[in-house]
Amino acid sequence: MIRAIVSGCAAALLIVGAVALAKDESGHDYPEARLYDVSDDAMADVDAALARAAENGKRVLIAFGGNWCHDSRAFAGWTQDERIGDLIDERFELVFVNVGIPQEGDGHNQHILKRFGMEEQVGTPLVLVLTASGEVINADTAQSWRNTASRSEDDIYNELEKLAK
Repeated sequence: MIRAIVSGCAAALLIVGAVALAKDESGHDYPEARLYDVSDDAMADVDAALARAAENGKRVLIAFGGNWCHDSRAFAGWTQDERIGDLIDERFELVFVNVGIPQEGDGHNQHILKRFGMEEQVGTPLVLVLTASGEVINADTAQSWRNTASRSEDDIYNELEKLAK
């Protein structure tokens, strides 16, 4: 009986470990997190981040994505990574905005994208960096994050570091 319990616990730990670090089709390892919860008022969440950024001199980092998307989960996972997470905590106010599945007509919160001049979302995640006054810093690269699962930790860190300046 005890042997069965121990074996079951060991198997569960192996499964949890496998879920915590996924491997995409290109062979890259990336952490995963499911942080794209549906908010009662995502616009208010963004406005609150802008207000905090105005008070503390940070930029705002908005990740538009969904828990169904491996690249969105990879981006969320990287935000929990110690090195990248420390950079984000130090330089950004971070907001995750759930957008459903825009390509399948199940999109929501698209009005937030339009507020910042993004007329369509090509893939997920779309990552916007804003000044505290709401000016978009990375309009030319916001859509490029849809390949986050195939990026290295250094690539993500370096791009976020540039956007933080």
